[in-house]
Amino acid sequence: MKKLWAAAGLLFLLLSIIPVISAAKELQNKELDYQVIPDEAIRLRILANSDSEQDQNIKHKVRDEVNKVITEWVEDIEDIEEARTLINDRLPELEEVVKNTLVNENSEQDFELEYGENVSFPAKLYGNYLYPAGEYEAILVTLGEGSGANWWCVLFPPLCFLDFFNGTSVAGDDAAEPEEEEVEVEFFLFKWLGLS
Repeated sequence: MKKLWAAAGLLFLLLSIIPVISAAKELQNKELDYQVIPDEAIRLRILANSDSEQDQNIKHKVRDEVNKVITEWVEDIEDIEEARTLINDRLPELEEVVKNTLVNENSEQDFELEYGENVSFPAKLYGNYLYPAGEYEAILVTLGEGSGANWWCVLFPPLCFLDFFNGTSVAGDDAAEPEEEEVEVEFFLFKWLGLS
């Protein structure tokens, strides 16, 4: 009889915990929602000259200036066609922003700025979400040799406040999502009562 009362108590305890676990899962899913990039998006990718500390710092300065300017341009725009037109028309202004940033950093690096639908991106693992490698619509800024680590974000809709930089790059174009392990569920209560 004691086992039955203990089992009933445990069952009550488990049933009272389930709503808390469900609420936590729902909150976690809401937090992950912001990480999904819409199908129609315009990205920004900046390739550093090299992985030296100085070149990476220059990349971050260029990132800050370019991102600041474009964010102001698109902050009130809701239509991607309007964003495309605006960005395309103002590419010379972006080139000036990059050029001026390099001058202010006393850098003699050359750079290329291009905007198109076929900009290559490596796969990137951010939290539990894998952004697949592929070609995306983007502004690509290549500093110097462009052989250093890259930084990227989504300009439209504006998602550059997300820290994609801290994601993990995944080598290879055929990177796939991590396989889920099969989990066997066994209930302690059933085992304890000898029901399993």
